[in-house]
Amino acid sequence: MPNLFRHLSLKQLQNVKLSLFFYFNFGEILVNIDDIKYDEKGLVPAITQDTVTGEILMFAWMNSESLKKTLETSVMTYWSRSRQKLWVKGETSGNLQVVNEVYVDCDADCLLFKVTPKGDGAACHDGYRSCFYRKIDPSDIEFIVIGERIFQPEDK
Repeated sequence: MPNLFRHLSLKQLQNVKLSLFFYFNFGEILVNIDDIKYDEKGLVPAITQDTVTGEILMFAWMNSESLKKTLETSVMTYWSRSRQKLWVKGETSGNLQVVNEVYVDCDADCLLFKVTPKGDGAACHDGYRSCFYRKIDPSDIEFIVIGERIFQPEDK
């Protein structure tokens, strides 16, 4: 079975201009950045994962402008649906996410970014390292907090 998640590191891409056609290699199929499949609102899901630990840090949305800015700067930039504007993760808190690798799924409709968290490392606005700091306990169908809070939101 072919590997559907081949990647190019951003360091490799720095030698190429962005208008260059950022390619994701799917074995025999090369997908141009313009071939990313956005939804009817012009958005694509973006999953952010810690490069070192493998922990999923967060999920957010990107549009083509935020994707291009992320690739140009190597800093995660999302599209804020509530504010209707670009959102550089960590711009005010200092908890930037520096991009190391970018993956695209087999349908080219979801992106995965492997990042190095900066600042205190919190990805979640609730003060946790990961937005996925709760899990369901199957025995009583309740959420259990499994993450360690790094900061209190009211303190930021």
